[in-house]
Amino acid sequence: MSPLSVLAPAKLNLFLAVTGRRADGYHDLVSVAAPLEFGDTLTMEPAETFSLTCDDPAVPTDETNLVLIAARAWAEATGRRGGAKFVLQKRIPMGAGLGGGSSDAVAALRALNAREGRPLESAALAELAARVGSDCALFFPGGPVVMRGRGERVAPLAAPVAARLRGRRVLIFQPGFAIATPWAYAQLAAKAPGSYWPARDAEARLAAWIGEAGAPAEALLFNNMEQPAFAKFIALPALLDRLLTQFGLVARMSGSGSACFALLPEPATVAAGSRRPAAGPAVPVAAITQEIRAAWGPAAFVVETRLA
Repeated sequence: MSPLSVLAPAKLNLFLAVTGRRADGYHDLVSVAAPLEFGDTLTMEPAETFSLTCDDPAVPTDETNLVLIAARAWAEATGRRGGAKFVLQKRIPMGAGLGGGSSDAVAALRALNAREGRPLESAALAELAARVGSDCALFFPGGPVVMRGRGERVAPLAAPVAARLRGRRVLIFQPGFAIATPWAYAQLAAKAPGSYWPARDAEARLAAWIGEAGAPAEALLFNNMEQPAFAKFIALPALLDRLLTQFGLVARMSGSGSACFALLPEPATVAAGSRRPAAGPAVPVAAITQEIRAAWGPAAFVVETRLA
């Protein structure tokens, strides 16, 4: 059987309101997340046992990796024997808030399920993914979603609303340091209750954006996890302020960071009748990239992509 390759897309949290801590230690949230056209590639071929290799030596390939956790969860749920050799081409930076580990796990589930004739239907596969990791379920609808609970309750945005986001051009950038998600949530909890955003307020803001037919994606952007990150890592807000001043770009942090993003207008060369958003003022991506690397160093991660 020939190897099977699956895209594991990165994600952005365009809107993220952490609303409180639960009795089980997790946090409740209200979020709008969207997958990207950019991501990792997971290749799988049959083998007697489950194993993982990666082209990034910094990625752990032992039993702690979500790819192997997901694979074993799938085998237990289906009763299937045998294994798979997974090879991961890592492009999504770690500790970035871009969902790379969760997306890799979902790619493993999709690949295994497809190879074995889809013994689990989509709903069952998504439920299994939610048990593997809080962010996993968001990758199943294949487009922008609203996440609630600890992230396991996922609902696709209605098509007209999702159309405001799909295909939007976006620049992703990350400094040379990561932010550990447990640390970020612990900082919120330590400063509670003022660090949390009331769920009713989060839902009201989201409903207002959804209900305003012409509201652009930029009007949705929010993330209260920026509070602890920006207080400790001042290089983040310093650069975002400079991008606003110099280029008029409203940039935000994704998830718990440290990656940030800015939505970009379309080039003026987009053909008439295109389904892409209308062209805006020219934004020199090369100049933006130069500014990012001048602030964060030449090793800063920068990639241009689109919301899927």
